[in-house]
Amino acid sequence: MINATQLRPGMIIIYEGDLYRVASVKHLTPGNKRGFMQTKLKNVRTGLGTENKFRSEDRVEKATLETRSMQYLYSDGDLHTFMDTASYEQLSLGAADIGDLLSFLLPSEIVQIEFFEGKPVGISPPASVDLEVVETEPSLKGATASASYKPAKLETGITIQVPPFVQVGDRVRVDPSEGKYLERVK
Repeated sequence: MINATQLRPGMIIIYEGDLYRVASVKHLTPGNKRGFMQTKLKNVRTGLGTENKFRSEDRVEKATLETRSMQYLYSDGDLHTFMDTASYEQLSLGAADIGDLLSFLLPSEIVQIEFFEGKPVGISPPASVDLEVVETEPSLKGATASASYKPAKLETGITIQVPPFVQVGDRVRVDPSEGKYLERVK
């Protein structure tokens, strides 16, 4: 059991006897009233979303998950196949199970898949992924990292905002949980 104030996006909890993934958390303190955690939860089994308020002193049951290192092999329509790096067992997950992380995965990428009672419930995103820029506007001479950003299409097809000095062919490090540029990789 954890305090409601320890909830973080991506965490899986047991709420009302079912598994929920925390989509977003916001700590609110309205005026003279006590603070609470406004959360958006997504049911892992049904995919339905709900909103809930937890008081700061409420305790929530965090699901105990087993994680396995698995290699992303290929996609076939809506199904995406992964292989356990230890047992070579293959597993297919739907796009809904993977979520936004799918936009940052390349074939042969190693990811951590979370299991609850032997069933896959989702993917734990890596801290960062390195991807190549395949399309962006030309860089401006003398451009430095500043408040202005430009769109850049990456090799997986997703478009993110990058600093003006990034060019086609550069490799960039991206935080897949937020979809944000971190740094240029040599």
